[in-house]
Amino acid sequence: MQPLVSSIWQHPLPDLTSRIERCLAPAGMRSRGHGGARIFFRADDIAVPGSRFAHLLEMFSRHRVPLALAVVPAWLTRPRWLALNKAGKKTASLWCWHQHGWRHANHERQGKKQEFGPARSRVQLERDIRRGRQRLENLMGARFYPIFTPPWNRCGSDTLQLLRELGYAAVSRSQTNKIPSPPGLPDYFINVDLHTRKEKNPAAGWQNLFTELHQAIASNYCGIMIHHRMMNDAAFDFMEILLKTLAKSHQLHLVDFRDLADPGTQPG
Repeated sequence: MQPLVSSIWQHPLPDLTSRIERCLAPAGMRSRGHGGARIFFRADDIAVPGSRFAHLLEMFSRHRVPLALAVVPAWLTRPRWLALNKAGKKTASLWCWHQHGWRHANHERQGKKQEFGPARSRVQLERDIRRGRQRLENLMGARFYPIFTPPWNRCGSDTLQLLRELGYAAVSRSQTNKIPSPPGLPDYFINVDLHTRKEKNPAAGWQNLFTELHQAIASNYCGIMIHHRMMNDAAFDFMEILLKTLAKSHQLHLVDFRDLADPGTQPG
């Protein structure tokens, strides 16, 4: 089933370039005193090649912007990996291929969806973390980078402890998570959501998106989440303008997960 496209992308704004520039400029000025904001993009639910995925990589390649690609291990086959890798082969250094759970399946009987939440035993959690990593390492080899993005951007405390014990470099969740990551496991959290937006009112959705983007950049740390399967032409147009505006700014630094692994660029 094709995921639903958010209301804002069904009602695009006519003056996107000026709106994005007005949003980014004051936020960039506020962050400049701290060395400039660090901005990264993370694309989720990766595994199946297609026109939207190819378009996304082409766009990021053209603007020379890094992109963290969260791959669902159980969805990935060798032919699919060969096609995904081929799509970004000319600019391979821009991509940070990492682990997105195991098979993106919900195991919680109540509450919010989680694949690696409290409903499962530590043995079950470790088994699926290990099998997912092994599959990606076997298919990707040195292209795999040991960071774990849990499906639905949330996971339980046992999972976080296991990730640290198993030697993962970091976890990447939503900023709103109430369970802190343990010492030694940085959280490269997301604080701007482009496509899994819930607002029914497009005007409210646009206002909230620009508020998220402005506040994140002004805070000196901006993690932007992408779901390419939820993108239509309007969403790609927005991304084109956003990348172009960010890439030409001197106050805003486009980084990837490997840059964030530098202790000098950890999230605040």
